[in-house]
Amino acid sequence: MVFIEQVKRLKEENDILLVAHNYQLGVIQDAADYTGDSFGLARKVTEEEAENVIFCGVDFMAESAVVLNSEKKIIHPEPKAQCPMAAMVDMGRLRRYKKDNPDTAVVSYVNTNVETKVESDICCTSSNAVKVVRSLEQDKILFLPDKNLGNYIKRFVKDKTIDLWEGYCGTHDKISVKDIEISLKDHPQAEVMVHPECKPEVVDIAHFVGSTAGILKQASESSSKEFIVGTEVEMGHRLRKENPDKTFIFPGDPLCQNMKRITPEKVLRSMEDLRPVVKIDEKLIEKARRPLERMIKVGRGE
Repeated sequence: MVFIEQVKRLKEENDILLVAHNYQLGVIQDAADYTGDSFGLARKVTEEEAENVIFCGVDFMAESAVVLNSEKKIIHPEPKAQCPMAAMVDMGRLRRYKKDNPDTAVVSYVNTNVETKVESDICCTSSNAVKVVRSLEQDKILFLPDKNLGNYIKRFVKDKTIDLWEGYCGTHDKISVKDIEISLKDHPQAEVMVHPECKPEVVDIAHFVGSTAGILKQASESSSKEFIVGTEVEMGHRLRKENPDKTFIFPGDPLCQNMKRITPEKVLRSMEDLRPVVKIDEKLIEKARRPLERMIKVGRGE
């Protein structure tokens, strides 16, 4: 394929690492050195020696890569590829909440912009959110910005008071019970797997709930041959590629238009020009790194 051949050439010429989120176009996933979820990719960047990194995902993902790899040049092919949920955090309102609730720990999903992370005590991913909240000494928690993931945490953490921000992922929030039930009529033996960013009533009818990495693992290990998947439709590319003998149905065809702002043409342009580079003030980087590092320590059991 011409695109992939061009990518290979530019990687070698310009010392580039290309990473792509699971919701990127399939052709970009195929050309990437690594494909995965947002924070997993940011950490993968730390393990590689390439000086230049092309990060194919929405804005906060590239920012996290900068925070953990400030010595490298992180390039985001399309600055307009932004996350609406991350933008739902009003910084003035958050600071007022913290002032009025000094005994409350602020837990922010990694799906937030760097300014939000700066105001957070600790971050979490969709796969470790419950563990992170349980690890905190505080009995009062503010979880932001995803109320659906927050409600999922509440299912397992009963001994803390958890306030939820009124944010949501538009792609996951529109996945409905009705759409899943329609798919089940045609595929009654299918296993239902959904992301915890889905609404509580969707989580209720799922056989498995997990992050994109968790969904990939479950699909591989499960004896089921058919799956109804509640997450962004491009996830199907990797699922089918890694499980060619299994069927994956995405009810409602949930699509993230912001992820799709990154195109093969923009990827090639970024690889040729080595821009646009993601720039973050050094003081912000230092402050935003703390809640991320604290999360990593919780994951290691420290």
